[in-house]
Amino acid sequence: MRLREIKELVAGTSDSAFAVDGAGSVAAWNKAAEALFGLTAESVIGQPCGRVLQGTDECGEVCSADCTVQQQVRKHHPVGNFDMQAMTANGRLWCNVSVLIADEAGSTLPYSIHIVRPIDVRKRLELAMRDFIVSGTKLEADQATALLASTRAPSQGTELTDRETEVLRLLSKGSTTARIAVELHISRTTVNNHVQHILRKLGAHTRLEAIRRAEHAGLI
Repeated sequence: MRLREIKELVAGTSDSAFAVDGAGSVAAWNKAAEALFGLTAESVIGQPCGRVLQGTDECGEVCSADCTVQQQVRKHHPVGNFDMQAMTANGRLWCNVSVLIADEAGSTLPYSIHIVRPIDVRKRLELAMRDFIVSGTKLEADQATALLASTRAPSQGTELTDRETEVLRLLSKGSTTARIAVELHISRTTVNNHVQHILRKLGAHTRLEAIRRAEHAGLI
């Protein structure tokens, strides 16, 4: 597709929609998006997508320099729809996001078209029900979320290597770097390198955040 065609596709979508280029900047923004977010196309075109949306989910910040959605799009991996809380004209609201991948003629990196639908009431009811289940049963919050959620996390399509998954599982059990190194017969430096790759792939800042994101996305 040509960029003009991508813009026309976004403009012709009745739901809030926008396109993001391979560098993560907004390339198209339709009228419904202007109404939902309270921002004109002129003010957001060329701006980093994450700076505009300021997205978060139950595990923390979603929009970052290591956006998990952008990582998947660049590899042409389909992205499952997901829920996140975004900054809108009416404050922070839960929205469901669908992502389409579009190759633009002459560009080495694909564009991604995001379709955003507000689901604030539904999501808040879902979270309230989760908390109710956790308080009345022995289920952990992530287990209750898995039972109730109609969609998973943005990091659901993150591809971890077998060794990275192994390291992450050990981290989730409370293992230290030294203990993981001994158990897997690798150096501490190698363990730390795996951890850094895991953090980047999951868009996490700490080991605990990476564990929470992986559990929420069903990766471990």
